[in-house]
Amino acid sequence: MNKIFVAKLGKTVGLQGNIKIHIDSDFPQQFQKDAKFTTQKNKTLIIESINMTNKTVKFKSLNTIEDIQKYVNSELYTSMEQTIISCTLQKDQYFWFDLLSCNIIEDNENLGKIKDIHRYPVDDYFEIETNPSLLSEDLKVKTFLLPYNKKYILDVDIENKIIKCANAKEILENS
Repeated sequence: MNKIFVAKLGKTVGLQGNIKIHIDSDFPQQFQKDAKFTTQKNKTLIIESINMTNKTVKFKSLNTIEDIQKYVNSELYTSMEQTIISCTLQKDQYFWFDLLSCNIIEDNENLGKIKDIHRYPVDDYFEIETNPSLLSEDLKVKTFLLPYNKKYILDVDIENKIIKCANAKEILENS
C-alpha cells in the first residue's frame, strides 16, 4: 500500500478518548464516521466521530484518556486507492501522487520531472529534477521550483504524465 500522509494527532482532549487532529489534506471530507486510517506504526484507527469545529476526533475502541494517550503526535495515513474513492476532484484539481513524475514540457522541450510538491502560503510549487541532458557548464542546477499556477502551467495530462508550461525555462536558467 502506498501511504499518503493526511493528518497528525495532537494532544488528548477530556477523559473520553478524544484527541486533537491537525488535517494536512485538501480533502477534509475524507475524515468522517467509519473512515479508516493507519498510523506510522501500522495501527489502524477507525473514526467514531469527528468535530471539525473543535478539530477533535474520537476513534472506535479508544474510550479513555489512557487508550488514546499512546497516539499523541501520531501521523495518520491513507492509501491512494482510498483517496481516489473518498475524495472528489474539481475541474483542474489533481492528486499529488498523480502529478509526481510528470514531465515538464515547454515548447516541446523536456525540462525535467516533478520530484516533489511543496506547499507554501501563496502557491504550491513543483520541485523539478532537471533533465540531465540540459545540464552543462553554464547550467548546473539539478532541481528548481516551479509555481503551480496558471501563469506557468498551461495543460496537465495525467494519463501521459505531461505538464505543458510557459516561462519555466526562464526560472530554470535563473535558478
